[in-house]
Order: sequence, then structure tokens, then C-alpha cells
Amino acid sequence: MNAGPTVHAAATTASPSAWAPLRVAAFRALWLALLASNIGTWMQTVGAQWLLVEESGTDTMVAVVQTASTLPIVLLAMPAGALADIFDRRRLLIAVQVFLTAAGALLTALTVAGQMPPTLLLTLTFVLGAGQALTAPAWQSIIPDLVPRPQLASASALGAISMNLARAVGPAVAGVLIARAGAGVVFGFNTLSFAVFALVLWRWHPAPATGSGTPERFAAAVRSGGRYVRHSPVVRRILLRAGLFLVPGSALWALLPLVASRGLGLGSGGYGILLGAVGAGAVAGALLLPRLRARWSLNQLLLISGVLFAVVLAVLGTAGSPAAAVVALLPAGVAWVMVLSSVNAAMQLFLPNWVRARGLAIYQMVFAGAQAAGALAWGVVSDVWGLFPAHLAAAALMLAGVVTLRWWPLRDTSGLNRDPAVYWPEPHLELDPDDHGGPVLVLAAYRVRPEREAAFVEAMAGVRRSRLRTGAERWGLFHDGERPGRLVEAYVVPSWDEHLRQHGGRLTGADRAVEQRALDLADGPPEVSHLLSTH
Repeated sequence: MNAGPTVHAAATTASPSAWAPLRVAAFRALWLALLASNIGTWMQTVGAQWLLVEESGTDTMVAVVQTASTLPIVLLAMPAGALADIFDRRRLLIAVQVFLTAAGALLTALTVAGQMPPTLLLTLTFVLGAGQALTAPAWQSIIPDLVPRPQLASASALGAISMNLARAVGPAVAGVLIARAGAGVVFGFNTLSFAVFALVLWRWHPAPATGSGTPERFAAAVRSGGRYVRHSPVVRRILLRAGLFLVPGSALWALLPLVASRGLGLGSGGYGILLGAVGAGAVAGALLLPRLRARWSLNQLLLISGVLFAVVLAVLGTAGSPAAAVVALLPAGVAWVMVLSSVNAAMQLFLPNWVRARGLAIYQMVFAGAQAAGALAWGVVSDVWGLFPAHLAAAALMLAGVVTLRWWPLRDTSGLNRDPAVYWPEPHLELDPDDHGGPVLVLAAYRVRPEREAAFVEAMAGVRRSRLRTGAERWGLFHDGERPGRLVEAYVVPSWDEHLRQHGGRLTGADRAVEQRALDLADGPPEVSHLLSTH
């Protein structure tokens, strides 16, 4: 599992050091359970890849293990995010862990019995990936419920420490176990880790949710999540930066088994040591991250990390000894965690609660999709042209992505108020609308003086994005042809229920500030009317 927890308990108000979230008991228990699950996941990956190295003999087949484990996230991320925003996240997580335990038990039994051909192994890897796809958004979205907002960045870094400590420990343990007892034992440990995680979740009893209102319908929730990301430039830029790093970066994970076996002549134990070096570097990077953030801006961190990772890829393609590969892989882990922890924390801090799981699901979709596509592409390149050209091409692509920081940097959102803001007056209708009926046309008429009109129209561009993010499907601003100085905002919401959610908590303090800038240029508040569909 690829995430990091958290609980909004009467938590400590101590300064947000790297370890502060571990003072919250629930976070600590879930973090340890996550660590065990991450160790099991890495052992599973090493076992599957090494089994295919022995049985298939093709670079593409080995690289496709990563594709099979991450492709389900691409396919299921949005439905999983919608489920996590609609239903109780703890119960959803428990149900998924039970499913993963059953799937892992089947994989273990068939492997021990010697009935595990490559096609079946990839199929069951895909099934486990589907369970992970359902887990990730729910797990990520409970983080802000576990720790206070000032500790979110530290909690995200601890999630990275968990994942990368597992990367340091899991492959090394897997290598020893595969050499002595076979891949079946490794798969069995992964199955046990799912069961342990389910048990810890079952014993955790969070405070009852305080949200009001009925849950969104599933299809509407999926659409509204996609609509939010589509009309959020900040989220789109975060996703772009993640993709530009992950596509070339996936070459390291996809081709490392081949570097170990073919380039360096190592067995499964040696491969585990190489992965452990990346994990050790990543743990060091997570611990250094607070100091590095204090010294460099976020975009400087992305630039330095990208260049560092590109150099590692180029060196790894020519590494002539295990020692040289280990030395190269340590900074790769540092760069990997610096980029992904920073990007993940930016998403956590920006997304409002009502759409957090769906936004994180799309992030996971980009995270997994970039690695799945990249792994397949680098496997094919290696098959056709060889390991060194594949690493060199990945390094060149990484540097090209770094160059784009000049035009597409991450935006600083630290000054934006992301807390819910309920400030619209309650609508009072003479008709009784069907909650799920629609569409609904909302009209807001503003009086604007001629000398302020250009500034008002410019300010309404921000209002447009706010309306579209929070529920509107279409938006327009019009002059009233009969009454000069009167501008009418019109937007269509798919249902009355969706519009009430705009009134009841979808807007944030930042949305309110954007709307206030436009209102300051008008003569008084707008006249608002709601037009209901006759269907």
C-alpha cells in the first residue's frame, strides 16, 4: 500500500517536527500496520518479478509485473475515490483488506503447490492491485482526520518513510526467503500483512462523523470529482509535475531486476540489497526533507531531485559492480522521496474535505498510470535496444521534464484558505423541487458601473472556476440588453441536491475571497433566482 495515515484527535499542539504525528496513538498504530503492509507489498513485488525472471526470460514480461500491479489504480481510482467520499472510510478499508487476504491466500497456496504459470501470476497480481486501488484513496483521505492540519506535511513524510523503510527491508528479506524457501513464503507474508492491517483497522474506533446531509449518489460523486479536478488549475499542475517525474523515473523500478540479474550477475538476495539501497536513501531523504524545505523552494527541490535522478539513471545503465550500483541507488531514493512527498503533501493541503478522496484518487491514478505505462515502455525499449539505451533514454526524458519547470512550476498555495465556508443565504422557494431532479439554472444579476465593468468581468473569471469546481456544468456572464449596467451570471447545476451542496460546505474560504473581489466591484449583492426544470 502506498499511503500514509492520520486522526484529528485532541492532538498535541507541539511544533510539527518529522515525528510529531506519531504522538497520536491512533496514527501510531495505523502507521505501524501500514509499515507491515508496505513490507509485504514489496516482498510480493520482488517475489513475482524474480519468479518471472526464472520462468519467462523476457525483459517485457518482468517489467509487466509493475504494470499489472498499478494498472488497476488507473482503472478503478475514480470509483474508489467516490466510494471513500460517500461511505464510512474505516469500514470500506476493512472490507478491502479482507478481500486482499483471500486473494493473497489463493496466490500463496497455488505457488506452494507449483501451479503458478506466468499468466496466472500476472492475473493475481492484477487482482491484488485492484484491492490496492480501492485502499489508497480511503487511506490517504483519513490522514487529515488523524492529525492536525499543521502536521499534515510531517504525516505525509512519515507515510513516505513507511513506504521506503519497507522498500529497504522488504526486498532484502524477500531475497533471503526466496533463496531459502521459495516465493510462496514471501506471498504468504504479504497475505498475513493484509490480515494484520484489517485487525488494526477493526480495533480503531474514530469519533462519529459530524457531517450533515445525505451521501452523494455514486455516479454523481464520480462526475463531481472529475469536474473538480478539471476546473482546478492548481490540482492539474500538481498532477502534471508528478507525471513528468514518474514516467522516466519508473525505468529504475522496471529495469532494476534485469540490472541485478543480467548486468551484475546477482541472485535474488543481491536484487533485494539493490532495492534496499533505494529504500535506505528514501528514508534518509524523508528525514532530511524538513531541512531541505527550509533551505529551498518547492520548485527548486523538484529541479534538484530531477537532475539527481537523471544522473542516477545514466550511471545505473553502466554500473559495472554491485558496489557502484548501491552507491548510485542511495541518492535515487533521496530524490524519489523528495519529489513524491512534496507533491503528495501539496495535494493533501489543497483539496477540500468533500472531494479529498476523489482528488487523491486521481493523483493515485496518475501515479500508477505513469508508472504502468513507463514500465511497459522501458521494458520494450530494453528488449529492442538493450539496458543501457533504455536507461539513457529515461535519463534524457527526466531532464526534459526538469526543463519544463521554467514554464510549468508548482504554484504556491500556502496563503489560500481551504477551510469550508458556508456563506450563501439559504434559498427560499415557493415550489418544492425534487432533490435529484434537474437541471437547475441559477441566475445572479449584478449592478456594475461602466468604469468598473472590465475589472468586474476579470474578477468573475475566478468565480467561474469556483462555480464549475463545486457543481456547475456550464457557466456564462451576460449583459442585460434592456437594462445597461446590469450583468447576469448564469450557471447550470445538474440537480437541486448538487446546488444545495454548494450552499452547504463545498465552498472554501478561498472561494469566498474570490467571490468577494467581484462583489466589491458591484453595487450591492446580486439578485438571485433559481429556475427549475419542467421535466
